[in-house]
Amino acid sequence: MEYYDVIIIGGGPAGLTTALTLASAEGKFPFVEGKRYLVIYDQYSDLDKALLNNVPGIEKGTYGRDLLKKIRDQVSEYGSVDLVQDRVVKAEGEKGDFRVYTESGKGFRSDILVIATGFHRFDIEGLDINVVPHTRSPRPNKIMIENNDNLVRDGLYVAGLVAGEPTMFVSAAGSGAKVACDILSLWAGKTVVVHDVPEGE
Repeated sequence: MEYYDVIIIGGGPAGLTTALTLASAEGKFPFVEGKRYLVIYDQYSDLDKALLNNVPGIEKGTYGRDLLKKIRDQVSEYGSVDLVQDRVVKAEGEKGDFRVYTESGKGFRSDILVIATGFHRFDIEGLDINVVPHTRSPRPNKIMIENNDNLVRDGLYVAGLVAGEPTMFVSAAGSGAKVACDILSLWAGKTVVVHDVPEGE
């Protein structure tokens, strides 16, 4: 069973931003050298049907599906990240030994697990978690996973809408970046963020 330091279930704004932030830390912190990340995503994200008119830095009228592809391509530039299109049907374990199983029969192991599956449903078997009504959704019958500041329990994080974020692109992406910084800070033993500055400044 292939091992990754972090497995992220979900390839929307939150999941991809988690992966992007983690991978972009390479070369900045010695404790991330050699770390590997896996994003498992199915065919659908809410962003696929969005028209974006209020995202800072993104041109008004951008189609969500185009931005999603751009982010996925951006993440793919990092050799430390693998992207697998599949559906997770079961996940189990604890920090240091999470196991994830997909519909196609693949299995993966990780030290840390991040769930970023959106707010429509949660049908992954095997995890002892509490699924509750989403508290910030303008639409009924949406769900979230109970968490304390994105942490469900040691080693298990939620990001984006399934963490209770509002259904806005920036909120979901920001939640993913925060979870990545939380994981990096855990590894560092202190608070860290990933910043870059132009050379010579």
